[in-house]
Amino acid sequence: MNQMSFEFGDNAPQFPHTYDYYIVAFSGGKDSIACLLHLLDEGIPKERIELWHHEIDGREGSVLKMDWECTPDYCRKFAEHFEIPIYFSWKTRGFEGEMLREDESTASSKFEDQDYNIIECGGAGPKGTRLKFPQVTANLRQRWCSAYLKIDVCTKAINNQKRFLGKRTLVITGERAEESSARAKYKVLEPDRTSCKSRLVDHWRPVHDWSEKKVWNIIEKYKVNPHPAYKLGWGRLSCAACIFGSHNQWASLNKVDHDRINIMSNYEKQFDLTIHRKMSIDERVKIGESYDMNPELIRKALEDEYTDPVTVQDWETPSGAYGDSSGPT
Repeated sequence: MNQMSFEFGDNAPQFPHTYDYYIVAFSGGKDSIACLLHLLDEGIPKERIELWHHEIDGREGSVLKMDWECTPDYCRKFAEHFEIPIYFSWKTRGFEGEMLREDESTASSKFEDQDYNIIECGGAGPKGTRLKFPQVTANLRQRWCSAYLKIDVCTKAINNQKRFLGKRTLVITGERAEESSARAKYKVLEPDRTSCKSRLVDHWRPVHDWSEKKVWNIIEKYKVNPHPAYKLGWGRLSCAACIFGSHNQWASLNKVDHDRINIMSNYEKQFDLTIHRKMSIDERVKIGESYDMNPELIRKALEDEYTDPVTVQDWETPSGAYGDSSGPT
């Protein structure tokens, strides 16, 4: 049952319409949007597609907000507009809770099942201590935010739902080769870590060989209104306080939310270890130059509710496109 599902040609899979579930890891960023729109272009029935959004900060009242406040609702409104179900998942206590772990097990994961019941699992593993931010590296053991807050949460959500047993599932993510030398080495198609004798799960990166221009072209084709962060000047949508942020992004975030920068700066001092290793957040803020940002867009990015339309007729390329796209190495 676990044989590969695709045939290759020109470094891309020949796309079959034979899966029961198509799970799109959906951040609300341009690449995950492009993945979903590509599925629609390929004629995949909407009733087989699901969007899965991992909430970085959890829902347990984290003081430190790493993500943009509007992101979960932006994703929710996007799903409603395209009439595709969206399911949310998160690590209990989120980014901050995992970062402050001291001689304790990593927290449990929570996810919504197909009936939107919240299922909790895990949380009883070996004890350990972090007390430091994820580090700027391609090594997922040190860049633990991706591994613990996204990959592991997704794994648990698949492993703990009986509906995937005896089914064929395709997990879809939006990494692109153009982003970094490390991502260029990712396989376009491979068995997912959750695949086993009782369920077939493949992992596909459909936009791996796409240029950024091709990504924005399909977004323009569908007239999708980009996330406010792109309009503020960010070139990629990850956390607002992404550890890979450039000097200019840190300076811009300081202008958007100075209190968030203060919290992170104080944590660096508490841990006696900076994110960047060679420079502190405060030093990078001073070096960087803030984007020219519209105050109304800042307000929208920091609100829990997303109120703008999901699609717009007068589509414009956001200021962050083709610009400062600091991201995973």
